[in-house]
Amino acid sequence: MSKITPFLWFDENLEEALRYYTSIFKNSKVTSVDKMPDGKYMVASFEIEGQKFQAINGGPMFKFNEAISMFVDCKDQEEVDYLWSKLTSDGGAESQCGWLKDKYGLSWQIVPRALMEMMKDKDPAKSKRVMDAMLKMKRIIVKDLEDAYNVI
Repeated sequence: MSKITPFLWFDENLEEALRYYTSIFKNSKVTSVDKMPDGKYMVASFEIEGQKFQAINGGPMFKFNEAISMFVDCKDQEEVDYLWSKLTSDGGAESQCGWLKDKYGLSWQIVPRALMEMMKDKDPAKSKRVMDAMLKMKRIIVKDLEDAYNVI
């Protein structure tokens, strides 16, 4: 086990959440589950893309908020579109600048690698144009960022 592992609190729907996340991310798995006497999941360990998590069926006392989010480095627009579609479906909600909340209220940042590369450009005018374009978006569109970046 890693020395530090994110621990997520779900409202009596841990088993459903694990099925949901492992169906979206190809490189994911549930690694252990402790059940209550009635068979309901109590605590579980799982991995998404090599990141280990712990989770609990904690009840309604605490909710997720934007102070914590999952940052996903997406290789291209196809991956951005896939994850955006999956994570906003069935009750999820779009936010701004590549942020969304899934149906459990967990915040995600779905970020194409190209954005980070363009933002690091030594030309501050290019970086500013990219930032300005991104600030107008919900789901990030790489083509629109490239158009802003390449303005002459």
